[in-house]
Parts: sequence; C-alpha cells; structure tokens
Amino acid sequence: MTRVFVYGTLKRGCENHRWIDSQRFVGVAKTKPVYRLYDLGGYPGMVKAKDGVAVEGELWDVNPASLSRLDVLEDVAGGEYERAPIELESGQAEGYLYLRSIDGCRDCGTSW
Repeated sequence: MTRVFVYGTLKRGCENHRWIDSQRFVGVAKTKPVYRLYDLGGYPGMVKAKDGVAVEGELWDVNPASLSRLDVLEDVAGGEYERAPIELESGQAEGYLYLRSIDGCRDCGTSW
C-alpha cells in the first residue's frame, strides 16, 4: 500500500472519488506551506511554491493496481502531473504535482 495525498476531484464527495473509493481512507491532512493550488478549469493542480500555503486534502492507503490507475487518470505518462513525495504537516505521502503552466489560472487558496 502507498499512502497518497489527494486535494481535488479524488476527495470524498467529488466527481472522481470512484477511482479510490474502494481504498482505505486514513483521514484529513494538510501539506506544509510550500505548495499552491490552482483552478485548471474543472479540476485543480498543486505546484511547489516559495510563497506556498498549507493545502487541505485527504490521505488514502492505495494498493498498487489502483495507484497505477490513478497515474493514468492524472496523465503521468503524458506529462500533466507527476507522482511525487508531498510534504505534510504530519509526515510525508505521495501525491500529484501539476507540471504544466499555471499562467492565467486562478489561485484556489488552501482548498479545492
């Protein structure tokens, strides 16, 4: 199992939650204030930032097969996101960082 931090459409009650609803919910979490969250038009993207905030999200324990499916959803192979270590207030998990330009995108503050 891999501990994964989610901050957007994968969270409980959101449109892509079905991609992880069979996995184990660990709890709510916040990142260290080293990230920014942007509205990409229907879904968010999180990037590292010098003027970061503590982004709110959820932690999930995800099995290898579901993690591979998440990589497809997040277009890791196509270069939209990368799965990377995420610095949390209470440790570390993996999560998805947005790789493309955020120029013109609205800052979402601490949550999506």
